[in-house]
Amino acid sequence: TFDDGPAATTPRILAALARECVLATFFQVGKGAQALPGIVKKVAAGGHTLGHHTWSHQHLNAMSFEAAKDEIDHGIAADEAALHGKATSIPSTPFFRFPYFESTPELLDMLQARGIVVFGADFWASDWLPMTPQHELKLIISRLQVARKGIILFHDPRAQTAAMLPDFLKYLRVNGYRVVHVVPKPKSEETHVDASAPPKTH
Repeated sequence: TFDDGPAATTPRILAALARECVLATFFQVGKGAQALPGIVKKVAAGGHTLGHHTWSHQHLNAMSFEAAKDEIDHGIAADEAALHGKATSIPSTPFFRFPYFESTPELLDMLQARGIVVFGADFWASDWLPMTPQHELKLIISRLQVARKGIILFHDPRAQTAAMLPDFLKYLRVNGYRVVHVVPKPKSEETHVDASAPPKTH
């Protein structure tokens, strides 16, 4: 999974994924989606899943419920406008990740009531910290070797991640890992949404 895009580096991420025939989930910030709708469309055209990551990546647990709800809905609307040309707070892909993983019980209840699945992550590359691509690769491989499986969190605006990703994807292939593409359940199959069940993906 990739957070905080779209960004100028996102096409490099997409190119690396395409070379290895890997599909991922991108949790987009609405402000970036509004500024770079062409990249949003490119992510979707590549077959990737587009989730939501608020309008401007605020600490939602430090805001009032109404302000946090507006931040979520504004982000969804901007993502939908970039992708489909029409702003709506009803997401075409009901996937969401909290910035900094900072949820509140009230926000979790609100999202669950709307059928929006909240994603966490099992481990991450800490790519918000300055480091070389080689250091990031070594770090994420060491964490993968411990965890063996789970949801991995990267950030597509990070140039070091874009530079590191081809080698990491090659490592996954050579070592027999399977990358799972998570997509929403078709409407005809939906009976209920279990937000407590973690999606299985890398």
